[in-house]
Amino acid sequence: MKILVANIGSTSFKYRLYDMDYGSVVAQGKIERITDYQPAISRCLDEIGGVEKVDAVGFKAVHGGPLTGARIVDDAVLAAMEEFTFLAPAHNPPYLAAMRAFRALTPDLPLVALFETAFFESMSEAAITYPVPYRWREELGVRRYGFHGASHRAASERAQELLGRSDLRHISCHLGGSSSLAAIKNGVAVDTSFGISAQSGVPHNNRAGDIDAPAALFVMKKTGLTVDEMAEILGSQSGLAGISGLSGDVRDLQDSTNPRARLALDVFVRAIRHYIGAFLVELGGVDVLTFSGGIGENSPEIREAVCKGLASFGIELDPQVNATVRGEARISSAWSGAAIFVVPADEERIVARAAASVLG
Repeated sequence: MKILVANIGSTSFKYRLYDMDYGSVVAQGKIERITDYQPAISRCLDEIGGVEKVDAVGFKAVHGGPLTGARIVDDAVLAAMEEFTFLAPAHNPPYLAAMRAFRALTPDLPLVALFETAFFESMSEAAITYPVPYRWREELGVRRYGFHGASHRAASERAQELLGRSDLRHISCHLGGSSSLAAIKNGVAVDTSFGISAQSGVPHNNRAGDIDAPAALFVMKKTGLTVDEMAEILGSQSGLAGISGLSGDVRDLQDSTNPRARLALDVFVRAIRHYIGAFLVELGGVDVLTFSGGIGENSPEIREAVCKGLASFGIELDPQVNATVRGEARISSAWSGAAIFVVPADEERIVARAAASVLG
């Protein structure tokens, strides 16, 4: 079975074609500056040898509210994604456009969506419930969901392989343009830094992360901003870019001498450490800490800052290995109680496997 995994951006289309019989990638590519997904899809299919080379298309869908798991893309899936677009404005619209383009262009080809929330379905009622009127949850789906599920699942599975055991207390750090942490026990997610939206948790490149809700209400009341205007500010003008006033890219901030760039990095690291501390309590300790994502995999400075002073909690980096590592590697010191790994994100493989499972 061959599964084409479509990684959709607002103006980009990356793809990988997996041969599930061998577990290998047989083709991959990237198409940028897209204004219409149908020509990009046609080009992709041409590059891999035609639609007959594909048995299904898998998508790393983000938010369908209570509709989660891996599902055939049908009208119900599209409707759920439409309903929750306000909470995933940077993600749901391009995926909806691409899914509809595939349906129009290849109507007989099965499409499968693996929702990013699926990995967090096992979280407890206490972990997912907000302290607001309960009818909001029952009627509107207001609860904590969690995202980056494919990345955290991949990191969990790889950590188990590397350590040769499944009974792990694992803190997974996916750090990139969008960042999150997950607490995983015995391969099952028990907590996450994300909430109802992909704007929550630790600060992102241009999305706010956690703030006190009345702060936004206060600014709206004082300035007359509408709901949509505030959502735009929190979702695209905040985070590291909002603090620094320069950029949301960690590389730019690390290269800058501007005090606000340093402040943005300090806020970012503090938030990561805040969740690590919470998850240490949630898990009763930690056996393995992993770093994935563009920042997690490529910024030794951020990894060092996150782990600084945590030796008493069993977390200690080897500074020389951490400073020089490229790709997957163990970066914990010989005296660290917990193993620390850089684990490159492998979300597409998780999506391909889920799609193959749905199709049987």
